[in-house]
Amino acid sequence: MILIEICHAPRSEDCREHTEMSARLDVDSLRALKAVVDFGGVTRASDFLALSQSAVSHKIRRLEESINRQLLTRQSGGPLLTEDGDRLLGYAERIITLHDEALHALGRKTLKGRIRLGITEDTTSRGLARILARFTRLYPQVSVRTHVDQSLALSRQLDKGRIDVAVMQLFESEIRDTDIVLDVDELFWVQALDFNPAGNTPVPFIAFDKNCFYRQWALHHATDGDCVLSIETVLECSSITGVCNAVLAGLGVTLINGRNCTDGMRTITEGFPVPPSICYVVRCAPERASSSMEALTKEIACEFQT
Repeated sequence: MILIEICHAPRSEDCREHTEMSARLDVDSLRALKAVVDFGGVTRASDFLALSQSAVSHKIRRLEESINRQLLTRQSGGPLLTEDGDRLLGYAERIITLHDEALHALGRKTLKGRIRLGITEDTTSRGLARILARFTRLYPQVSVRTHVDQSLALSRQLDKGRIDVAVMQLFESEIRDTDIVLDVDELFWVQALDFNPAGNTPVPFIAFDKNCFYRQWALHHATDGDCVLSIETVLECSSITGVCNAVLAGLGVTLINGRNCTDGMRTITEGFPVPPSICYVVRCAPERASSSMEALTKEIACEFQT
């Protein structure tokens, strides 16, 4: 008697289910995908990751094969990510954060203490809330009290021992050897597109407040070289939103850094002194240094510099 065994081909639904069950998301490949997006391509991503371009491309291909989805469009001049790639990127960022946080938490030493942190308003939009939330989860026995103020006020508070760490702006010439530089930006004179100041009158200036070091610089350099500029402060507002709205409304001119310039503003060069570059830095009080402060400054630097 002859026995014949008939093998049925697997249904497409079974294959898809098997693929979904066997798919794996490799953290290093997710990190490569995020770097490609952050730096605008494989070349610069490979420099950041200290890998060859082929190694980065291989990680992306391996990720695509694992989930059976195309992630990069690979079209010159087009968007980097496909629709699936864009969806995965959101998950990748969260997975990477949790992965690194778990490793950090398991390998860290217990820290205790209290940190008085001073930050400027515009740095609150750079992920500081996320940093502080993660830091609290990592080091639940470290209390961080955060205070928002202008850079000049924070510098004084730091010198007087009222805060322990400051994230603030300053001119490049004012950087100290112990400062951690987070970012560099340009400073611009700006006004509304339709603003027409009256001739032979002081330039109406919009300042952040009495601690506005932009205004102090402007007043000090108003007569630099061939520039003879008369400035009159017409508004003091500690909020970056308030200053920008006042400029756009045509109330006057102001000095503002590039990342806060918006549509509707026009830069001014003729007749105004050339402003210097500014830096975002973390500055600590060295006499109050601690392991807790070192851990916090590392978290802040890591967030800003990636």
